[in-house]
Amino acid sequence: MKIPGLTDKLLVKPGSKVSLSKKYRPDYIPDGMTKEKAAEKLQDSIKLLTEYQDKLYAQDSQSLLIILQAIDAAGKDGTIKHVMSGLNPQGCHVVSFKAPSTEELGHDYLWRCSKALPERGMIGIFNRSYYEEVLVARVHPEILAKQKLPSRLVDKKIWQRRFKEINNFEEYLVNNGTTVLKFYLNISKQEQKERFLRRIERPEKNWKFEMGDVEERAHWQDYIDAYEECLSATSTERAPWYVIPADFKPFTRLAVSYVIYETLKKLNLKYPVLGAEQKKMLAQAKKKLELE
Repeated sequence: MKIPGLTDKLLVKPGSKVSLSKKYRPDYIPDGMTKEKAAEKLQDSIKLLTEYQDKLYAQDSQSLLIILQAIDAAGKDGTIKHVMSGLNPQGCHVVSFKAPSTEELGHDYLWRCSKALPERGMIGIFNRSYYEEVLVARVHPEILAKQKLPSRLVDKKIWQRRFKEINNFEEYLVNNGTTVLKFYLNISKQEQKERFLRRIERPEKNWKFEMGDVEERAHWQDYIDAYEECLSATSTERAPWYVIPADFKPFTRLAVSYVIYETLKKLNLKYPVLGAEQKKMLAQAKKKLELE
């Protein structure tokens, strides 16, 4: 499956200064892309992802970490549900990070994510991640205050230090066989409003609604500013960010699946080749079974 130029269009080029309003349109879709075409291409992509996941699991020497970040209602849960629908659950692990627990606040900010990293052969998906510590903790200083840091470390340079620490952490993961793939689902403020209204108006969606989500809209520009600086500082050659248009869900899901597919395709995934002794054992086992 090919969608020419898509990954380059979505990629945050390392070293670039991100302006979400100027370069990344939340309502972007390729010419001629309909809901039906997006759904059809998504199924094609899922078939390919299933094949690559099987090889990744069998090879058991590499892993893939997918990080999903977004402002509320951008569709992280739906993206995980639809893109990963055809994968083997044994080889896929999803972790959703909520507000830190008392135990988690007693450790460094990378701790709870570090212990949830995917094993070799696995695909790990973080629904939110350690990036919350340079986003929501930046917009809401009271969250940072709960982290029990020495006062000398809570200064104007803390966010730049954390960007550097995150880049070093991701480089460490890559150097140990974990490919890091990061997605920011880019929703417009108007589309978020409409999705919140649907959650209120449709009884089957009421459970998704939280009043705090609406109150956070007052901080919209603060979040955009924090995301722009974060994406600029932490999209690297080895752990890139992709900004995914999120106003049209069918294309959002297709775009995420396609970038994952393109990434897995580059990992040289193969089924293990058995040695002479193992092949001999298989021949003996086959003979024994056929004689039963």
